[in-house]
Amino acid sequence: MREETDRALTGGGAPRVAASSYLNTAPLIWSFARGPRRGEVELLTDTAPWRCADMLARGQADAALVPVIEYQRLPETAVVPGVCVGAREEVHSVILVTRGAGLEEVGSVALDTTSRTSAALVEVIFREFLGRAPRLESFEPDLGRMLARHDAALVIGDPAMTFARTGLRVYDMAALWREHTGLGFVFAMWMTHEGAARRVRAVDFAGARDEGLARVAEIAAEYERELGRPREELVHYLTRNISFELDGAMRAGLELFFGLAHKHGLIEGVRPLKFLGTEVE
Repeated sequence: MREETDRALTGGGAPRVAASSYLNTAPLIWSFARGPRRGEVELLTDTAPWRCADMLARGQADAALVPVIEYQRLPETAVVPGVCVGAREEVHSVILVTRGAGLEEVGSVALDTTSRTSAALVEVIFREFLGRAPRLESFEPDLGRMLARHDAALVIGDPAMTFARTGLRVYDMAALWREHTGLGFVFAMWMTHEGAARRVRAVDFAGARDEGLARVAEIAAEYERELGRPREELVHYLTRNISFELDGAMRAGLELFFGLAHKHGLIEGVRPLKFLGTEVE
């Protein structure tokens, strides 16, 4: 694996950058895909955030928007400072759904396979704050099948925003985290392998984010057709639900999450955040 990564990272051309194609990543990649930074990177998109982590691990991408729990599982990686996909209060697109049951009644949870951070967050909330350990099973994101087999279902991304909620009870995962910690939650960050840091450092991820946020109305209009949700709702989601800035308060939530994930055996240790530009070359 290491040899495969080293060979891939020494390639020429534009840096290869991987990200999921969910709405919540659109402002981060708009400039690379169709804005003023088009051509600066080779953009690779996938609907599953965990596959972006695998592309980074295998050297198929120089940088990737990766579920944050994977930072603790991917050695020799650094994170891009200042940029994230997170939520300060409600996220709206990472949810736990039941057929009316309260969390204290949940004995089993079907976990959406497309993100690893959200699955870890479910475990942390139940174990640390509710004092319970429900049975967990990974599932393809099909809410009907998930709830046919389990008391609750974790659904993330665009599918979490588009299903009929009649007769269901929906818990927002970022809101649950804030209820128990008073902090925001970071779901994903740009990461790079240290071997590609020199190439990736030239990419202005924060500038691309700002350019994308300036085009939120345009992005929402495009996804309105795809998701079948009102444009105003999608603008609110991108400007009020999702936070794209990693400031001190968001970093505090991230570091607490890492500490609790380690406490409950979800990661082997806690590696301090290493930001791009501080890595050893």
